[in-house]
Amino acid sequence: MIKRELYLKRIRPFYNSEMIKVITGIRRCGKSVLMKQIIEELISRDVDKGCIIYINFEDYQYNKINTPDALYEYINSQITKEKKYYLLIDEIQNVNEFELVINSFRSTHDISIFITGSNSKLLSGELASHLSGRTVSFKVLPFSYAEFCSFKKFNIELSDKQTLLNEYLTWGGFPLVCNENDGSTKSVILSNIYDSVVLKDIIMRNKVASVNALEKVLDYLISNSSVTISGNKIAAALTDLNQKVSAPTVYDYIRYIEEACICDKVSRYDIRGKKLLAYEEKIYVCDLGLFKMKKNPNKDEYNYIIETVCYNELISRGYKVYVGNTFKGEIDFIAQKGDQKIYIQVAYLLSNDDVVKREFGAYDNVQDNYPKYVVSMDPITRDRDGIIHINLEDFLLNKKEIFT
Repeated sequence: MIKRELYLKRIRPFYNSEMIKVITGIRRCGKSVLMKQIIEELISRDVDKGCIIYINFEDYQYNKINTPDALYEYINSQITKEKKYYLLIDEIQNVNEFELVINSFRSTHDISIFITGSNSKLLSGELASHLSGRTVSFKVLPFSYAEFCSFKKFNIELSDKQTLLNEYLTWGGFPLVCNENDGSTKSVILSNIYDSVVLKDIIMRNKVASVNALEKVLDYLISNSSVTISGNKIAAALTDLNQKVSAPTVYDYIRYIEEACICDKVSRYDIRGKKLLAYEEKIYVCDLGLFKMKKNPNKDEYNYIIETVCYNELISRGYKVYVGNTFKGEIDFIAQKGDQKIYIQVAYLLSNDDVVKREFGAYDNVQDNYPKYVVSMDPITRDRDGIIHINLEDFLLNKKEIFT
């Protein structure tokens, strides 16, 4: 079990805070392991084990407390001392009106609360109405490349590094998938994860009537990771396939898919006007294994893959990410965290002068002095005009200390 330091270092400052710590992410990405690591750290800080209450609603032993009244009574029965308590609940969305219980204990006890869920609506809906301003959120993804390398426990020679990177870019970072070596087994596990997410976190939760239409929208989004999306275009494409669906329905499905943490919809930012643009958003799937399941096998997908893995790396490091619009074109990513801001342009290979001019030239109309990078698979890198060229693996392993 690897320590998920990318997330722990951001959560630690809130261990004793009255803020509700909300941890979201797609199913099987490692949220439960992260909760157990938080518990281990609390115990290492001399927190009394009797003051730590842990509930996992994917464990059948807690099935009888999946109503708000039963949950309240169970937690209340565990609080027997005049001490600070730590309450950690996994997959809390399985309890209707759980937010009423959480708010009650937050306001009446000295208690630090951590909750996880595989639906981001925990923040935008249920919790927001009762706990406005009292939550802090952390999004967890499947393993980053650095975590993947640690998980594999490889001490590899240079000649083997490309094999390891290729495996990650092909199969992604779901821990259960990474634990297997056989491609057929990996495919079965990915398919099971996908089916579970679609059934439990989209169809059942949102009472979707047209399952076939939803799956076609989801297939389209995953297979077009890093591409600009339009609900109208998706609706037209489905209609051409004899699956009639309206644009408003497509947008509802996109929202459900986002809430299930399968894909992120990323807004554009006008660099000159310094404002968000409410059109031409891009979509990114949370894991490249899912992309492998749905991609077109006869199409060159390398640029999609490199852009998607860079986006997910930024999100896993806690950055807020936008697509940048300039006067003449686009910058793949504007990434912000606190006072830090970086620009990133992504390409598979800088294979000729035209590609070099396009990627480095994307910054011609950006006048500020924030760091600017071009990320590619090229083994030899060449900086230009203050713009740093970095190899993809070096970027993912932060070898040039881009990230704080």
